[in-house]
Amino acid sequence: MEQLKSMYETVFIVNNTIGEEAVKAVVEKFTKLIADNGEVESVNEWGVRKLAYPIQDLNEGYYVLVKFSAPHAFPAELSRLYNINDSILRSLVIKCEQ
Repeated sequence: MEQLKSMYETVFIVNNTIGEEAVKAVVEKFTKLIADNGEVESVNEWGVRKLAYPIQDLNEGYYVLVKFSAPHAFPAELSRLYNINDSILRSLVIKCEQ
């Protein structure tokens, strides 16, 4: 039986003080995770941007926006994985209207 999938968007901010190679590795890790558990529609790397307010005494972060479709249980697991990764400063996963 085929699982029902919904469209989602996620934005995550990577700590850019860990180095350029490490940032790319974190972005690749999470985009691959999303692709393995759903279908990626687009990945927009916004690059280093100023944060609205300091997070962990940092004023800049590397922003990434991913649009994807996945089964209903996956976004909760993705949020959990964001929260346990020290390189992720902030993240948000939302369900999109079709």
